[in-house]
Amino acid sequence: MLRWLGRYLRTLLLAFVLAIFVWFAALLAADPNEESVYPQPVPIEIIGLDPNMLLIEARPLETQITLIAPRSVWSRLLGNPDLVRAWIDLTGLEEGEHIVPINAIVDISPARLTDIKPGEASVTLERSSSQPFPVNLEITGEPALGYRKGNPSAEPARVIVSGSASQVSMVAEVHAALDISGADGTVSQVAPVRAYDESGNQITGLTITPASVRVDQPVTLLGGYRNVVVKVVTLGQVADGYWLTNVSVTPPNVTVFSTNPQQVIALPGYVESNPLDLSGLSDDVDIRATLNLPEGVTLAGEESVLVRLSIAALEGSLPISLPVEVIGLSPEFQAIVSPETVELLLVGPLPILNNLNPAGIRISVDVSGLEPGIYQIEPVVDLLPSQVQVASILPEQVEVTIGPAPTATITPRVTLRPGSTPSPPPTP
Repeated sequence: MLRWLGRYLRTLLLAFVLAIFVWFAALLAADPNEESVYPQPVPIEIIGLDPNMLLIEARPLETQITLIAPRSVWSRLLGNPDLVRAWIDLTGLEEGEHIVPINAIVDISPARLTDIKPGEASVTLERSSSQPFPVNLEITGEPALGYRKGNPSAEPARVIVSGSASQVSMVAEVHAALDISGADGTVSQVAPVRAYDESGNQITGLTITPASVRVDQPVTLLGGYRNVVVKVVTLGQVADGYWLTNVSVTPPNVTVFSTNPQQVIALPGYVESNPLDLSGLSDDVDIRATLNLPEGVTLAGEESVLVRLSIAALEGSLPISLPVEVIGLSPEFQAIVSPETVELLLVGPLPILNNLNPAGIRISVDVSGLEPGIYQIEPVVDLLPSQVQVASILPEQVEVTIGPAPTATITPRVTLRPGSTPSPPPTP
């Protein structure tokens, strides 16, 4: 056996190598390798950045790779882009500009990278910095007439500005703005905080902690001024069948002034308008009303207020009985309605109901296209004023019997001879 193995060992080894080669050739023929550029740009990840450093700039942000893989692997790569990754390692780099290699990997086998373009990236690093700043409040606008503003405050009063050392060094101050135009009381509002340089230009790209503060701006009345409610005084009555639904005033309160502060303090908290006459009104109306102010007291602003009077008609109901008309009936048919009349209950404004003429209302059933037979049909009410509604119809349906129209009876003509007596016509 050993002699036989010694004689044929080289032949056996050659046969084994040839068998493996044939197996690989068959495998490659069924699933050949393909080398190509990956069709999607691969984003470049950043790793190893020192927490005390800031990445100011990195170019490029993505790269293109070329790889070789069997056709079956290519289909999986194209369906799952996460299998291809690219990154740059910034471990140990100090501030400044650096050129670093771009690394890539394909998380599937068999696949092999053959090229990365570009193969390097340029990065700029800068040391991070943080610095506290007091919040300067920028109050714009003026309060309402007769009011004054006090000293504003911010909570918190200081913020932390973080970013690159070069940007933080450019910050001259931080602002929070608040508009108090027309305010008649203390204004409290959350306002964003922004950083500015010495020229007043806003600096972006910084992190401000907290990003906003609460600003409180006291607004109080000046001496001799007082804010009071407007009370509308009316006289007379609106037109019959109508009622006053609402009275609104713009503005609802006004500021009054007197050189004698005791006069405004003595006011009861409201001022009355001069009487408004409602006589005969039947619709909404806007009126400019002056105020009945005590001697020595004046309005701090406009000399009148806008009063809106809302007037609506009183609602009522009206029961009426009307005959039912048949419409759409063919000439060869006749229709019998049962019952012949229905009871309507109408609701609407009393002035309209009182002047409503039932003769102008029509209630009908439409039998267009119906063949002879018995039908249950809902009557329809027409020619009602738009403000009037039908509350109910009794009955809700009527019975309509459709049949052939009766045939007309023809009376024979009788010619009388001289001296003859006419005989009565035959009984039909």
